Amino acid sequence: MTVKINEECTMCDACVEECPNEAISQPDEDEIHVIEPAKCTECVGFFDVEQCIDVCPADAIEPDTEEDEATLLARAKTLHPDKDFGDDFPSKYKN
Repeated sequence: MTVKINEECTMCDACVEECPNEAISQPDEDEIHVIEPAKCTECVGFFDVEQCIDVCPADAIEPDTEEDEATLLARAKTLHPDKDFGDDFPSKYKN
């Protein structure tokens, strides 16, 4: 997992709508959201900043483990085999 949702989560669903990989879910209506590690790309290939972190009103999403851009892009390509990411794809690593 590259980012995680902490106990400050208010279960507002803002992050769910923004995730390009559909990596965020709520296992139970009384539990906070979770991020599926195998689907998280830190938005590499889609945006230059993690959208879940950017939209969270409670600041409940934080970095967890570091992965390099190549690993994250490879994951995005696996999750979205029909998308052409090209050479100039969005990434926080290019800022």
